[in-house]
Amino acid sequence: MGDMANLFETGRFAQPSDQDEAADEAQEAADEAAEEVRRRLAAEAGDVEAMSVLGAMLLRRGDFDGAESHLRAATAAGDRAAANNLGVLLHQRGYADEASGWWRIAAVAGSAPAAHALGRHFRERGDEPAAEYWLRQAAEQGHVLGAYALADLLEHRGDEAGARRWMRAAAERGHREAAYRLARTLDRNAGHRRDGRDEGDTEAADEAEQWYRQAAARGHRRAALHLGTILEKRGELKEAGRWYLTSAKDGEARAACALGFLLRDAGDTESAAVWWLRAAQDGDGNAANALGALHAERGETQTAERWYRAAMDAGDDNGAYNLGLLCADQGRTTQAEQWYRRAAYAGHREASNALAILLLRSGDETGAEPWFSKAAEAGSVDAAFNLGILHAGRGEERAALRWYERAASAGHTEAALQVGMARLRDGDEREAERFLRCAAGGGSAEAAYRLATVLDARRPPAPEHELGEPAHEKSECEEWYERAASQGHRRAQVRVGMMAAARGDVVEAARWYREAAEAGSRNGAFNLGLLLAREGSEPEAVVWWRRAADAGHGRAALRLALVCARRGELAEGQRWADLAVSLGPREVGERAARLRDALRQELSA
Repeated sequence: MGDMANLFETGRFAQPSDQDEAADEAQEAADEAAEEVRRRLAAEAGDVEAMSVLGAMLLRRGDFDGAESHLRAATAAGDRAAANNLGVLLHQRGYADEASGWWRIAAVAGSAPAAHALGRHFRERGDEPAAEYWLRQAAEQGHVLGAYALADLLEHRGDEAGARRWMRAAAERGHREAAYRLARTLDRNAGHRRDGRDEGDTEAADEAEQWYRQAAARGHRRAALHLGTILEKRGELKEAGRWYLTSAKDGEARAACALGFLLRDAGDTESAAVWWLRAAQDGDGNAANALGALHAERGETQTAERWYRAAMDAGDDNGAYNLGLLCADQGRTTQAEQWYRRAAYAGHREASNALAILLLRSGDETGAEPWFSKAAEAGSVDAAFNLGILHAGRGEERAALRWYERAASAGHTEAALQVGMARLRDGDEREAERFLRCAAGGGSAEAAYRLATVLDARRPPAPEHELGEPAHEKSECEEWYERAASQGHRRAQVRVGMMAAARGDVVEAARWYREAAEAGSRNGAFNLGLLLAREGSEPEAVVWWRRAADAGHGRAALRLALVCARRGELAEGQRWADLAVSLGPREVGERAARLRDALRQELSA
């Protein structure tokens, strides 16, 4: 530290400063002035190259009058660079036809920049054959702008192969817009199929990424955005965020919005809001919607509504849809319907579905159906399922099944369950199993139970096991019963309890029976009572049989009648026997009738 201090004090430690930068600029200006003086003296002495260079220097400075005389003199002496620059000067002054004449002279003499300028001139006038000829001359001489302009012309004319060839040539020579456009072309051809694609798709996508990366590294903000998107899809979030940030700082609103979502997913909501705000202020509707949702989650409904309106003003239909959702949550049904309609008329499929639901709830089934149809035709899976419900409610089973199948094919769990049930009713067990598996795999407890019953009915009887033989492994149907039971399906819980009881696991059986009974299953309550009675806990068994009988279980009522008869509670036994007769089923009713008659005789004796 002491040595450093001494160097600072003595002034021997060089430090950059504003004064140094100003001095550098002054030196550059002085050097340029000296160079101009040297060129001017050489030009006055008849040096053609000096005339051309001096004319170019004055042209860059904007001194058209001073530049023109030197350029004309150099052109007259056969300097092709001067002829090209004279064309540029005349074009900037508005003399396009005269400019093209000088460009032609320079291009014929072999000037690639002049050929490029001449090609651009002819394209602006609609003479595409001439434009292509001169642009090709420039491109074939290695002129980067000529290659890019030729690629743009060929792409416009539908020559994809030629356009790609010259776009690649321009990109390889460092043209960043060419690199970006080449990447976009390759990306479109790959179809963004990053899973299940063939080798050609993979190569095209990988090459597209490389060109995006090259363009982004040269400061192309949209290339940085697309590169970030690719990296995010691949799970490389840190690098994706870096490119989003680069693009956002350069003013790309979509990148700022994407960066906001990345930060939100990482748990940094405050930073996400900063970038969303920046993007929304630049007119990004998606970011405005994100801000609206953020404020809605915080309960700041007025601020949320303001941002949803901003999204809508930016042309994002989600803004109107979100306003509808906000109003619906607040019970403002009329306003919700208005916003849903606005988004639905703009083609927003979820808004169409939401509007149809709103109309259906208000009793307007006729008005709801067209909106369900519109949403379903636009690809809304929920709307297709809702149409199935609508037709099923009218008894139009074929139409209902058609919509259920459509929703099921798109992965709708409940729709797959409905199709599976319909196939079971039709006796098509194999198709039923296919749809039930889809629904059960999607989390439907009812589908898991139904699938288990299908597999259970198909299962052969269990063989007799000798003493000491290990218990068999769980079958697939048992696994589906257990999955449904664990999801709270009461009938599945009873079934799992029965299977546990059959293999002698009383504790497990009681657990499942109790869970089903407490959830309201009368079969569960009855079976739990049987289990408790067998284990010697008749008083507790009676409690569960009472619950089952009160819920309409005939066998439970008969059991209670028998218990009362055994205890000598004849009147109470007769009452339960009467209930068992009325509840059935037939064999239970017959037994209960005989018991009732016996109890009646005993009472009258």
